Amino acid sequence: FDAPTLNTLFVDKNLRYHGLLQAYSRTNRIYDATKTFGNIVTFRDLEQATIDAITLFGDKNTKNVVLEKSYKEYMGGFTDVVTGEARRGFVEVVTELEQHFPNPDEIVLEKDKKDFAKLFGEYLRVENVLQNYDEFASLKALQHVDMNDPAAVEAFKTEHYLSDEDLTTLQTIRVPAERTIQDYRSTYNDIRDWLRREKAGSEKEKSTIDWDDVVFEVDLLKSQEINLDYILELIFEQNKKNKNKGELIEEVRRLIRGSLGNRAKESLIVDFINQTNLDEMADKASIIDTFFAFAQAEQAREADELIRSEGLKVEAAKRYISASLKREFASENGTELNSTLPKMSPLNPQYKTKKQSVFQKIAAFVEKFKGVGGQI
Repeated sequence: FDAPTLNTLFVDKNLRYHGLLQAYSRTNRIYDATKTFGNIVTFRDLEQATIDAITLFGDKNTKNVVLEKSYKEYMGGFTDVVTGEARRGFVEVVTELEQHFPNPDEIVLEKDKKDFAKLFGEYLRVENVLQNYDEFASLKALQHVDMNDPAAVEAFKTEHYLSDEDLTTLQTIRVPAERTIQDYRSTYNDIRDWLRREKAGSEKEKSTIDWDDVVFEVDLLKSQEINLDYILELIFEQNKKNKNKGELIEEVRRLIRGSLGNRAKESLIVDFINQTNLDEMADKASIIDTFFAFAQAEQAREADELIRSEGLKVEAAKRYISASLKREFASENGTELNSTLPKMSPLNPQYKTKKQSVFQKIAAFVEKFKGVGGQI
């Protein structure tokens, strides 16, 4: 009864009252922002039995709290009967995104950054809920169907159990292109990083914009995270279709910038594309192996350059960087970082500045190379 990661329960039994609630409750533990409710798939009509059970052990309004809203309500919007708050639907949120922020690269003013962050966060939340509905899965799948190909259209209708009327309804709903969403995710991540830098710097005092009501949906971004192998496999596939490295790099940059975990690897992956003959890659496994060999060589080279340029103690610095790569983040705690610094009195006014500068450079290095393996 306490399994937070359990998401879906399949039911093929006529459950009633306490038996129904006990069974359903196995999925009701909230895990994180990606799992805000449980999902029940029934092979029998248990809607009225569910409402009766909820009413018996609560009251007539309890079902409005316990049960999720319908697909139609999440698409078109609804009013929360408990709080009275108006909740916008997917269609309205998408429309506002496209009208107010058609080109996210042009978001410069701080007010616009905040407005975009709030709006795209709202998009991520409603999309996360809608992903549990078959109708939304059909809508997303439709975006990849060639509507000029009758055979493809019929196959799509059959796969998703759609009538001609259902298909016509789906076609009226505007869904942003995947490339557009990648650009939005990239800008959302950029704004989050920018805000963290601003809070750490002196510019915070000059800002007149209150960001306290903005919550960055990091868990939702992570739930759609792409891994490094996927990016490399995409490079392999795209290179087979288009030999233009400039266009390939542009596509890969867009994908990487929308990824929380791989943003720091952008320059590393771009350098790999520029310095590698991709046509020699026989298969996806080859490009992955070649990349990791390249990345490990770059890691060793850049580590040596960092140690040399900052005048760090070689062995201590290598131990600290290796430990940071292993745990996948750099830490200022303890004496490890201090032991890497050139000989300087802690009372020297430049000591703190030097320590912070070295830490930031090593932290950036770790973000770039974590997960690639190899030795320093």
